[in-house]
Parts: sequence; C-alpha cells; structure tokens
Amino acid sequence: MAISADPLNLIICGVGGQGNILLSGMVGSAYIKKGSFATIGETFGAAQRGGAVFSSVRVSQKREYGPLIPEGKAHLILGLEPLETLRMVQKYGNPDTVCISNTHPVVPAGVAANRDTYPDIDELKDALSTLTKKAWFLDATSIALELKAPIAMNIVMCGAVLGTEQLTLTADDIKAELQESLPPDRLELNYEALARGMKAVA
Repeated sequence: MAISADPLNLIICGVGGQGNILLSGMVGSAYIKKGSFATIGETFGAAQRGGAVFSSVRVSQKREYGPLIPEGKAHLILGLEPLETLRMVQKYGNPDTVCISNTHPVVPAGVAANRDTYPDIDELKDALSTLTKKAWFLDATSIALELKAPIAMNIVMCGAVLGTEQLTLTADDIKAELQESLPPDRLELNYEALARGMKAVA
C-alpha cells in the first residue's frame, strides 16, 4: 500500500560515490512525468567519496514544496549504507516512518584506522526496526557484485523501493528514467539490477 501523505517526504541517504544523487534525480523526474510536483534537495556532509550525503525528495499533487524536510517528518527513508540510514531515521524519522536499508557497510576512515568502531549490523537492524513502523533489509551491494556491477547497487535499492510498494512509481517509470540517464549498452544490466532489488524484498 503506497504512502498517501501529501507532500510525500522521502530521504535517500548514503555516502559519497554510492549513486545517491542519480537515484533522487530519477525518482523526482519520474514523479514529475506522472504530473506531480517534486522538489529535490541535496546535502553533503563531505562531498568527497566516503562522506555522508543525503537527498530529500518532496512530492505533492497540489503544489511545489521547499526541498528541506523538517526533522521528524520523513515518511520513507531509503538507505544505501546502514549506519547512515540509522542516523537519518534518528533525525528525520518518527514512529510512522518506514525504511529500506542496504545492509552492506561502508567503513569510515576512522574505523579503518582503528580510532572508531562500527556497530554490529544486527544491532543496526534491531535499532532501525524499533524506531520505524516497518523496515526492510537487503544486501544490495552483494546483489550488484553478483551482476559484476558494484556501481548498480543504487539501482538494486531503487528496485527494492518499488518492491515494497510504498511509492506510486512502477518499474516502467524507472526504466524510462534509466533510458534517459544511461548509454544503451548499460540498460539491460540496470534493468536486471532493478528486477533483483524488487525480488529481494518481495
């Protein structure tokens, strides 16, 4: 059952280099093509690879809203990295928020240098499940690696969102966006990534 809120407040989060911006652009564009108003805001914690990044997408049937989602007002949080998903849920979520998270961590530099520790993935999943109305989890990175295309992880996650049926977008809507965004020789691979993401949460 798709979220019926207007405006719909969607957050897509991850770290630099995961394809966050492409994903938010495709979702926003797909909604605009369906006759909705959609505004997108991008926030970079550190714009280089590995820095936290998130996009807010606000969709309305009535009017254009400002791109910034108020704290505690997200309806759906799509996380490309599990710790970043938890951070966004803590700041923008509420008991009615739903979330979909990749379970594959991107270890920050501080953890790699043994200055910090990364939380246990099961603890992260438990926290996300506790803080939200419903949470879906999949290892989108491993699915993308099976396709020999780690860069397609964001498309796997896009498929997962479609598979949960929380948005009023279809696979055909996203395929149309892929056709505009990608060279023809990369389309079949990305269609497969989309399909596998949908299957992973079905």
